[in-house]
Amino acid sequence: MPVLPGAEPYRHEGGEVGVLLCHGFTGSPQSLRPWAEHLAGHGLTVSLPLLPGHGTRWQDMQLTGWQDWYAEVDRALRELLERSRQVFVGGLSMGATLALRLAAKHGPSVSGVMVVNPGIATHGAASHLLPVLRHLVPTVKGLAGDIAKEGATELGYDRVPLHAAYSVRNFFRLVDGALPQVTQPLLLLRSPQDHVVPPEDSARILSRVSSRDVREVLLEQSYHVATLDHDAERIFEESLAFIGRLAPSVVRQKGSTSGG
Repeated sequence: MPVLPGAEPYRHEGGEVGVLLCHGFTGSPQSLRPWAEHLAGHGLTVSLPLLPGHGTRWQDMQLTGWQDWYAEVDRALRELLERSRQVFVGGLSMGATLALRLAAKHGPSVSGVMVVNPGIATHGAASHLLPVLRHLVPTVKGLAGDIAKEGATELGYDRVPLHAAYSVRNFFRLVDGALPQVTQPLLLLRSPQDHVVPPEDSARILSRVSSRDVREVLLEQSYHVATLDHDAERIFEESLAFIGRLAPSVVRQKGSTSGG
């Protein structure tokens, strides 16, 4: 299936500091494109891959699971590590969970982690029924588009395939168990008004990681897809400051704003 217009992966060749951004479940790189372009505009090398089964039609997601999504971001991270002096990882929602797993698995190769409204558990009575329900009901209503800003839209599926949702549940449990292995500096940005991921997920992550350098930022004017919402600029500025503090050369390499 062809990729939906706007859902294409993004890559910018910049300086010696690289950033990998991971989009969320049923979403696409479109939700993080402004963030990626902002970092690229300050001279960073940026990779924003399209997760398998995403960015086309929800039926394609039925054939994928967390192993496929993680393999893609792991591949992208290894590419960045080959050509960068320092690499940071970040993401939105499940993409944030992917970033946390990368940090846990790659250790000191990752210089820092930036997560926006991260998920670490599935909630509600239906989540406990997923092992059986996924065989009876193929999809439920989609999660995309939780944005406070009028006129802003997220390019994502309007249905959630339950086989894939079951895989997300298993992935969250796996990452939750590995959170103590996350030792890198951590920037966590969250929206108090989030209709997709409850605040308990961020609280659990903060309580379980081993990171000593931690900054939590509240995005008071935004909903779940904060990277396209009123606080988007705050996310861009906080993440750039976070990277600049840990990789001072970023300040010196500000330059090109082109990407592709």
